[in-house]
Amino acid sequence: MTIAEQAREAARSHPFVYDALRAGVLNYTAAARFLDIGDEEAVAAALRRYGERLDYDLPTGETRVTMESGLGPTEDADPLLSVGETALASGAGSLTGVLATGAVSLELFHRVIGRCVAASVSVHAAGFTEEALLVVVERRDGPEVIQLVEDCCS
Repeated sequence: MTIAEQAREAARSHPFVYDALRAGVLNYTAAARFLDIGDEEAVAAALRRYGERLDYDLPTGETRVTMESGLGPTEDADPLLSVGETALASGAGSLTGVLATGAVSLELFHRVIGRCVAASVSVHAAGFTEEALLVVVERRDGPEVIQLVEDCCS
């Protein structure tokens, strides 16, 4: 395996390095030192070349963001979100769901969850399909999360 292949594989195995590469904000030498896969200069050069090929733009289109309060565990046949044995529906609790529909993507979902982590917002549940993404948070965090989802969509 070449240094370039090792550098690409190492960057993909560390999402924060991969994201910084895509955004064009990576310190290549520091990343090469962190990844520790070979000659620092060669790895930095390989990362620089790899980063130049990556794109960080979201798909464009109309996205609608709404907020729904009162989410909680349910045995309802039509929940808003279901993962494993847990289903969440309206009118069943005190959580808030922020729902984005329309031009959503896995990249948007990734950004939204990353922004929640950076804002120290506790996410109780989250889900994504090709038509919608949902983030379930405490009621008091709902307004902040709707703003950050809208920001991620713009």
